[in-house]
Amino acid sequence: MAFKLDGKPLAVDVAFTHNDIQYPANWLRLSTAKEKKDLGITEVADAPVYDSRFYTGDGTAKAIDDKTETVDGKEIKTLGVKSVLKLQEKATAGSLLAKYDWYVVRKAEKSTAIPTAIKTYRDAIRTACDTREKEIDACSDTAALVTLYGTTEKDEVVTFNMTQYPEDPNE
Repeated sequence: MAFKLDGKPLAVDVAFTHNDIQYPANWLRLSTAKEKKDLGITEVADAPVYDSRFYTGDGTAKAIDDKTETVDGKEIKTLGVKSVLKLQEKATAGSLLAKYDWYVVRKAEKSTAIPTAIKTYRDAIRTACDTREKEIDACSDTAALVTLYGTTEKDEVVTFNMTQYPEDPNE
């Protein structure tokens, strides 16, 4: 919650002066609602914060599908939220795979077997990425994407709504 006095914002934990009276930094925290009101201080709701993956700064939903337009005879493609999210999933999977790429290089150069746990883990990363991309594609609107990237809580157990990447076998 934010506070205003005479139309100007007041910062919590910062001293301020009003009508030639100096108020200490902790005054806003310690004062009652009536004391604030009597002084002319109003409470103002904090501006909403929107998840920038899905919304612009003013809360407008971003386009979820790609858009292609022709400008001066050239086709320009603007990626929608779904495409951006899928690219991020590919980057995440690539990052997880990269940690163990040296096993693949060693196998190619020296014919040294890749440990089964590492092969299984790498396959599970690819499967999870593919599944996550399909989950993104299945969303028909912004609300569905927000839900997909959220969590569900039941009986104090938090569950991710989206398929999770596998645990690293060496961590």
